[in-house]
Amino acid sequence: MQRRQFLLTSTAAAGLGLTGAGSLAQGLPETARIYAGFAAGGTVDVTARRIAEKLRDVLAKTVVVENRTGAGGQIALSALKTAAPDGLTLLVTPMSMLGIYPHTYKKLTYEPAVDFQPVSQAVRFDFGFGVGPMVPATVKTLGDFVAWCKANPKDANFGSPAAGSVPHFVAELFGRAAGIDFKHAPYRGTQPAIADMMGGQVASVSGPVGEFLQHLPTGRARLLATSGATRNRFAPDVATYAEQGFKDIVFDEWFGVYMPAKASPEVLNRTSAAVRAALSAPDVVEALAKMGLEARPGSPADLAALLKKDSDRWAPLIRQIGFTAES
Repeated sequence: MQRRQFLLTSTAAAGLGLTGAGSLAQGLPETARIYAGFAAGGTVDVTARRIAEKLRDVLAKTVVVENRTGAGGQIALSALKTAAPDGLTLLVTPMSMLGIYPHTYKKLTYEPAVDFQPVSQAVRFDFGFGVGPMVPATVKTLGDFVAWCKANPKDANFGSPAAGSVPHFVAELFGRAAGIDFKHAPYRGTQPAIADMMGGQVASVSGPVGEFLQHLPTGRARLLATSGATRNRFAPDVATYAEQGFKDIVFDEWFGVYMPAKASPEVLNRTSAAVRAALSAPDVVEALAKMGLEARPGSPADLAALLKKDSDRWAPLIRQIGFTAES
């Protein structure tokens, strides 16, 4: 009798739980959206989609990712700026668009400190420097690549996900330190740049390490360096820039989640908690790792402090490079 009563009680409790969950889902808004400023299939897009999966039936019944590409990520930021501050529109963006663009563009359509609220850091990552079929297979190190560029100056070029982004500047600093005239080709994301590199239209690409990983087994993309202080755990056989004699090229970057500035503290706190929980889920951590990304959920205050720190670090480097959006 006791066992029967236990089973009946458990079944009833489960039914109540399901009813409660159903009621909760029914009370949610129909749709929330996450903007990604770069092409589908890249690391920004993958990060946004992994977060969106976990926010379904938490923020809204459906959470969709919209790739608002163009202007080096600025179109997505402009769209977020004008979105309703109800917690149903978020953005996943690299640091570059908020911490570097203010130093390189005389006029932006947004003000990072005024138009957006930080929600949570999402991931961190190192950059990779890769080459494709245009560069001979005998080129295996940065030193080899520098020698090849000097022997083939017309082909000494590189692609990056956006003009004025951190991967753009990492390659610029490398070119200057190596003494090569490095021509830059900006793209709407790293994946389109790598596609052209693998097709022989551009010699090399600077972008997040994770963007290269899926292409390495084909042999049409080869990593020559990574940008961290130590070897990247997702590409441990690849030497860093510093190991290869470029000791000042030690950089990483992060993606952050943002929302419109006028969202209430209640909405911000609720959304931040949901995003941090999504990024802490073991399956999300594992999926992001496959793209060379380390999940790094954190508080809005932590993200604000991180943005200021990185923006302050890059300001003098950008002056040294001499880049402006008009240059």
